[in-house]
Amino acid sequence: MSAIWKSACWRRACGCDGRNATPRCGRERRKVKKQVDFTEGNIVWAIVRFSIPLILGELLQNLYNSVDALVAGNLVDQNALAAVTVCGVIANLVVNFFNAMSIGSNVAVAKANGSGERERLCHTIRVTFSFGVVLGVLLSLFGILLSPQLLRLAGAQESYLRDALIYLRIYLAGLMFTVIYNNAAGILRALGRADIPFRILVVSCGMNIALDLLFVSAFDMGIAGVGVATVLSQAVSVATAYRTISREIQSRCLDLREMYREGGRVIGEVLRIGIAAGVQSALISFSNIFVVRYMNWFSADAVAGIGIAQRLDRFVILPAKSFGITMTTFLGQNLGAGKYRRIETGKKHCAAVAVGVTLGLSAIIYAFTEQCVALFSPDAGVIASGVAMMRILAPTFWIMALREVLLGILRGCGHNLWPTVLSLAGMVGVRQVFLAVTMHIDRAVENIYYCYPVAWAAMLLLVAIYYFAVRKTLLPLGKER
Repeated sequence: MSAIWKSACWRRACGCDGRNATPRCGRERRKVKKQVDFTEGNIVWAIVRFSIPLILGELLQNLYNSVDALVAGNLVDQNALAAVTVCGVIANLVVNFFNAMSIGSNVAVAKANGSGERERLCHTIRVTFSFGVVLGVLLSLFGILLSPQLLRLAGAQESYLRDALIYLRIYLAGLMFTVIYNNAAGILRALGRADIPFRILVVSCGMNIALDLLFVSAFDMGIAGVGVATVLSQAVSVATAYRTISREIQSRCLDLREMYREGGRVIGEVLRIGIAAGVQSALISFSNIFVVRYMNWFSADAVAGIGIAQRLDRFVILPAKSFGITMTTFLGQNLGAGKYRRIETGKKHCAAVAVGVTLGLSAIIYAFTEQCVALFSPDAGVIASGVAMMRILAPTFWIMALREVLLGILRGCGHNLWPTVLSLAGMVGVRQVFLAVTMHIDRAVENIYYCYPVAWAAMLLLVAIYYFAVRKTLLPLGKER
């Protein structure tokens, strides 16, 4: 009997105890079918079935985040678009740390799910969700207080500084919802329910678009309306995710008392895995602030165009990262079930699927680059800058897909420190050195375009070297259950 089957049959109405689980109603059987069990069946089909809603969710998440830029560029002005661009980089600095922390929650919940122990899983979910709420609230408080300092650090230009401060304060005030939702989405994916975050995003993305148009066009709130729309739609996402998880475990998933009294082991596991990923994401985002400082040497058109290219590249990079999440979930469930040989096969299949999907998305973006950039702004200078950058980035996105799969494997097996250090050396160190040297030789905007693929290649090379060095020690193949 698979672990997923067991975990799907907890409802008291069905009379299941988690040890001798037999679904007694059609509702439970339908629920089982929706869950993805990585411990049994065809591996490729399981990876594809799990990844499709995850990829679509990442695409929607990026569209969700890009709506602000679309509305600012088309319904406000290019200064508002530049403000959203700079604020987006700053927001990513803080939110990416805590979003990456959700990897720790994913691993902890996936292992508990793979074990088939009901009480362990329920406890793990309550602790991880509560921990995410606490972190999210703290993040919003500090974000509001530090908004002016962060903008000065990024070197925001005077022409759009006022707009940037308004938008950033509203956005950071609502960051707790973003952090809580992403943590909740990680929990649902660990349960094999990647379809639920996707459905939540469909609703919240539509709501964000509607509210953006309402607040900016009808109420004439300008850049403030863009920020308020995002916060409100994210709050709805949190409420929906909370209700869904609570229904899955037949109990409230928010329990601060349980987190403080009995959550030490779970929080320790989350922090052990999540902090390394969080520090990596935060430092990469921090290095982006210094890239923005270089960007501000050029015109507002160039800044806006680069910002558009960065938003477009996420339509490929974020789905690529989803395969890292898939690999982490795959590892967690199979480690919990003790199926180590299955993991070896799954690694190869996941890498092949990740690279194939990323190449396909890259080809679409490359073929329609000009049309995609023009969606964000009608200004010719902005379009020229965005197109030039995307032509350089698009052929190199597969590098990120392969890197994310390798990182998912290493983190799922408990290797956190050195992959983090090596990723930072590639992304932060190499990129900053590249920009410092090339900008000293020739202050050209093209140097900013090239710094991204150069850093990606360095990251992949360093992580791959480490992976092949420790590959034989990752799994105890002789102890297959």
